Amino acid sequence: MIKHYRLVGASFLVLLFVYGIYFLLGHLKSAMEYKALVQEYEKPVLPKKLASQYDVVVIGGEPEGVAAAVSAARKGAKTLLVENREELGGLFTYGMLNFLDIPRGENRKSVSGGIYKEWHEMVGGDDAFDILTAKAAFKKLVDQEPNITLVPETEVLDSIVVDHRVVGVKLKNKYGKYSIKGQTFIDATQDAEFAVQSNVPYFLGGEDIGLKDRKMAVTLMMHLKNVDWKKVKEAAKSGEFGGAQVNKSVVWGFSDLHNLYEPQEEETRLRGLNLVKIGDEYYINALQIFGIDGLDRLSKQEAIEKGKRNTSHILEFLKKEFPGFEQAEIASYPDELYVRETRHIRAEYQLPMADVWTNKDHWDSIGLGAYPVDVQAQTRFDYGYVLSAPKKYAIPFRSLVPQEIDGLLVVGRSSGFSSLAAGSARVVPTGMVAGEAAGAAAALAINKRVTFREMSTSKDLIESLRATLANQGAYLNHFAASYPYEGEWYDGSIQILMNYGLIVAGYNNDLKVESIATNLTFANLLKEVIQRANPGEMERLRDKVDSVYYRVYHTGSNPITRDEAAGFLTEVIWGLSGPNSWETLIEKGLITKELAQNIPDNRELKLKELFALQASLLNYMVSDTLRGQDADFSTVGGQ
Repeated sequence: MIKHYRLVGASFLVLLFVYGIYFLLGHLKSAMEYKALVQEYEKPVLPKKLASQYDVVVIGGEPEGVAAAVSAARKGAKTLLVENREELGGLFTYGMLNFLDIPRGENRKSVSGGIYKEWHEMVGGDDAFDILTAKAAFKKLVDQEPNITLVPETEVLDSIVVDHRVVGVKLKNKYGKYSIKGQTFIDATQDAEFAVQSNVPYFLGGEDIGLKDRKMAVTLMMHLKNVDWKKVKEAAKSGEFGGAQVNKSVVWGFSDLHNLYEPQEEETRLRGLNLVKIGDEYYINALQIFGIDGLDRLSKQEAIEKGKRNTSHILEFLKKEFPGFEQAEIASYPDELYVRETRHIRAEYQLPMADVWTNKDHWDSIGLGAYPVDVQAQTRFDYGYVLSAPKKYAIPFRSLVPQEIDGLLVVGRSSGFSSLAAGSARVVPTGMVAGEAAGAAAALAINKRVTFREMSTSKDLIESLRATLANQGAYLNHFAASYPYEGEWYDGSIQILMNYGLIVAGYNNDLKVESIATNLTFANLLKEVIQRANPGEMERLRDKVDSVYYRVYHTGSNPITRDEAAGFLTEVIWGLSGPNSWETLIEKGLITKELAQNIPDNRELKLKELFALQASLLNYMVSDTLRGQDADFSTVGGQ
């Protein structure tokens, strides 16, 4: 028996040794490949001549554009990749955004496969990457495909559209002007610039939820050197500045910096740090700059200059207050800003926030998203929020197909997502997944002689596309996933409010539905529901809404009853008041029978009941019911 245990033990040690050798050799091989990738890198060379026609034309050398071009080329399509910068990588390389927002499923594993995964492994497979290595990896992916022609430093002058279909593109570079024909086109620019040139409809910012002028903060990344990484990690673990989470290459947290750092200029702020270590170089995503128009060149240049000035001021603060930054210096500045949101194209299917909240699958899924819905701050006086943290959800092919214009797909943060769903779907790994799908779809459309719109309605063609993507390593198996409050009588109400960003569940997806609702919560929701559902009606009702809001605000936060809430609603909507307000809401159709049955008595409301009441108001505000009524509110109020 003893010999048996010794034999088993010896065998186990041998296995550990073999595994260790295997792991070490794999690590050494990866390190050698990583080093060779950088050593062999050469900047792209602009070709002197171009063909007059290509199968697939990809506009934009962002990561999403590289994925699209490589995918199309691998399916045999003659592909042109057009980039206005000197090198590839866009936001990652010119904006220095090298901390990856990786969408992870329930098992904490990435849900982004295929070409994104290839690239990620080429740059080390960590949460962060070296920027030169990223450029080299993008270039190698392109160079490996003989079907791709890469044209850097080339300006897109215009789109050529015939009968609502993109058929060509006008280009300009140092060798001349070109009019290039194409069978299919893919817009992979950050702001859907080519789609706009092609007359694709779109909306700006939060216009879809009544917040057209919403502008999330932009960021200028900070690039430092001579930081003591050991001290930074100790500060993170000891709880300084609120503490932070740490792994071998990144630290994220220190949220107390929000309040401890005093901005040097108006419209700027330091938030918690997302800090990347690459060798002795350090990159920080933390400086927020407000009020910038991400579509205006001068506005963006102003933000860059402001960001440079504030980087110096922030560094002085960190050197004095933050362990590990005593000897830190500025290494360089990025060429471009990190702009989080500008346009959203109107697509055949506008992915709503409710799909993200409910972890929804789609029959035409071409990839998965899973990143928390991150809505960044818009002013110095708010801190942004996380609407929810999905398990995973499907990206439909229809969300890449723009309305009205054919021959074109749009990938990246300006794809066909609602402004809130984009808080999750805008991250680059998800964009690269969509880019790969677009490239494969372009090749398939050419082969089958169909339009993208026709493809978007064909289950057979979509299944063929999905099979191609699965063979290329994409993660897109159909799934069924539960979600919070599923099946409850107020489930639909929560989804309605989620679509407008009116309730916030955070990383824990907890809406505290059993808590008692207060009059302040009611008043805040009332104001936002009307504004977001029907901005035009808000202008007419503003005096009444403000009157209710200020009366409630000055009485303090107290529980609100069903009839109190009903009284406020009838006062605001119709100018009515009295003891029968609840019955009035039912009579005028604002309250559904189901809602009335679930709140049969006058008592203190729970949040779930308040949410249902406000969702009914929202539905009423966007319906034809209100618009069909007499606009003379004084007459209604006099009944």
